[in-house]
Parts: sequence; structure tokens; C-alpha cells
Amino acid sequence: MKTIILVAAHKKFPMPNQEGYLPILVGADKNYREGIDYQLDNKGENISSKNPYYNELTAVYWAWKNLRDVDAIGLVHYRRYLYGSKPYNLDNVLDINKINRLLQSNDVILPKQRNYYIESNYSHYIHAHHREPLDKTRKIIKEFYPAYLSAFDVVMNKRKAHMFNMFVMKKAAFDSYCTFMFGVLNRLEKEIDISNYSVQEQRVYGYVSELLMDVWLYTTKQSFTELAWGQIGGRNTLQKGFNLIKRKLGIGKRKTHF
Repeated sequence: MKTIILVAAHKKFPMPNQEGYLPILVGADKNYREGIDYQLDNKGENISSKNPYYNELTAVYWAWKNLRDVDAIGLVHYRRYLYGSKPYNLDNVLDINKINRLLQSNDVILPKQRNYYIESNYSHYIHAHHREPLDKTRKIIKEFYPAYLSAFDVVMNKRKAHMFNMFVMKKAAFDSYCTFMFGVLNRLEKEIDISNYSVQEQRVYGYVSELLMDVWLYTTKQSFTELAWGQIGGRNTLQKGFNLIKRKLGIGKRKTHF
């Protein structure tokens, strides 16, 4: 079984020395520097120029359109990986042989769900970002992807989700996921104006896509398993929790920059 795990990065950084892991430079037109020998996301059919708005999804799109003769495709981040056990470091990232064994009985491998505890996925999103893109997403799904609408509403009301756009999928599942996700986002681009959004908020399509993962997963009833994820350099969990509470109380809420 041939499995390729993309490692999305926007700069040169230490990478896993493991079979099957393929570093890919996202936003390559802007981010390429001499000496970076990663796969570039601006080769072949691509949306590399949309990286400021789509984040790591430009790597996903490149894989969807250009990777051939593979059985499974995955995506992790240069500082965030899937793990079978601790420690969470580059030497212990998930072994490709274990991935292939898991894919014998599952269509999809995902990081363990992120739990928001005091907020729904919807309320968490609108406290952190502009509301309009997510509301427009529901309208697009209702009109063009009605079979996914029930799952969308369920996901919005849940307090946990598979986040980060991290996954490993069998090729058929990957094709299904990309067809749905990029189809929705392509329509969303035509529905919203992000010209007055801050640089951070212009990454809207990447943010929305995180919630589309479970919408697709539950609608298509993929078999899946979850694994621990870890971040190189650790996670500032306490600060993230404090910021979540502040957003819930409306303290220091994000403002639009004009």
C-alpha cells in the first residue's frame, strides 16, 4: 500500500526522517527561498496563489490534482503531527506501516477531537471570526449539497470536532472529501467579500474547512479512527483556554480592521 503524508510548511524547518512523509511548501510563489528542497505547491494544477486565504488547503488541492498511483493521502503540519504514543517529537511521528495497518479497517484516520466544553462549534467560530462566512456556508450546502445539511446542523451544535485539517484517507475517501470541500469553498468565494477583513481573518476558507471535515465525515458515513496529536514545541493550553473564556464573555473580541 502506497501512502503519502504531506507535511505542510511555509518555511524551511526540521522534518521527519520517515518513509512516506513528503514536505510541501505552501504559498510557494511567495515563500520559496533558495535551499528549500520541498515539493512546491505551485507545480502542476494548483491554487498556490490562494494560500493567504486557504492556508494548508493549497497543499491538499495540489495532492488531489497531482498525486497519482497512491492508495492513501494524508496531511500534517510542520509543527503538528499524529502520534501513536509519546513522546511527541519528530523521531516518533506515526510510522507509515502503522498507518497502513489502520487503513486496512478504516477509511480515514483523524486527530482526536478538540473539545470546546462551554461553546458549540458554531458559537466558538462566530466569537473568534466573522459570522457571515459560516452562515453563507450553510446556505450553500442547503442549496447545492442538501444531503449534507443535516450533518452540518449537527456539527454546528456539537461542542467538539476534528480540527486542524489533519488526516489520512484512502484515495477514494480523499477524492470524495476534496470534491465536497473545495466545491463548497469555491462557491463561498463568490458569496463573500473579504477585502476589508484583517490579514488573519482573510484565512477564512481554511477556518471554514475545518468544520466541513465532520460534515463530510458524518454524511458519507466513513469508517474512521482517532489518534493523539502533538505539537513540536508543546501547546499553550492554559492561554488557549483563557482566550476561549474571554471570547465567550465578549472580552477583547476580535475586531474588523478597515
